[in-house]
Amino acid sequence: MATTSEQLPAFSETQSKIPWYVQDLPLYLKGFGILTVIYIGLRLYQGAFAISSGLDSSEPAFEEYWMRLFYIELSVLAIFVSGVWGYLWISRDRHLDTLDPKEEIRRYFTLTMWISIYTFAVYWAGSYFAEQDNSWHQVAIRDTPFTANHIIEFYFNFPLYVILGGCAWLYARTRLPLYAKGVSLPLTLAVFGPFMILVSVGFNEWGHTFWFREEFFAAPIHWGFVIGVWFALGVGGILLQGVTRLTELLDGLEEAP
Repeated sequence: MATTSEQLPAFSETQSKIPWYVQDLPLYLKGFGILTVIYIGLRLYQGAFAISSGLDSSEPAFEEYWMRLFYIELSVLAIFVSGVWGYLWISRDRHLDTLDPKEEIRRYFTLTMWISIYTFAVYWAGSYFAEQDNSWHQVAIRDTPFTANHIIEFYFNFPLYVILGGCAWLYARTRLPLYAKGVSLPLTLAVFGPFMILVSVGFNEWGHTFWFREEFFAAPIHWGFVIGVWFALGVGGILLQGVTRLTELLDGLEEAP
């Protein structure tokens, strides 16, 4: 017990060294670290079992190594989205009209962290794993929508970034007066556009099953993915809105006696 009590002042001292406007930085860095571990872990899993047990969905090994992973992913995502979205809504600020300017500034930095985590997840899902999927289908048989890469890409990576985008949207709507007054077009587009990539997955799988089997990057059936990614440019509008409001708040702090 003595050791614990001696450690508390040191911990408090460390916390106090963090600037007040980025008090959520430790949680942000932990989130970044967790996502990195997840993505690298899934890629290593692919490297270990994709070729040996992921080429034929009718084999018992596929059920053991890939469908089991599929069910685990769905369970984890269901728990995660219920917990995080539920928390953000239940703990919403019901007195935004009396929000202190310094607290509002801190929340804008936290929103930026949410957007950063979201775009990091979109990057992993839409770049490495997505491009890998095309390469996979150029050399392996697309015998089912549940392939070794789809189970990770379509049924985990895409839903995960949709959930994180929803977190950013909910955080802004429930904790910042500017976004609580109305629906922000840049914020909504930045979240809704990449979400439509997940919707395009169903059309993509239908097309590859009943339309054509070849896997070309520029095939018309992939155009929806590109359009969805373009909506991510709305992030620039989010930052512009935030900077404009932060300038007003900082000017107000300087003028305050």
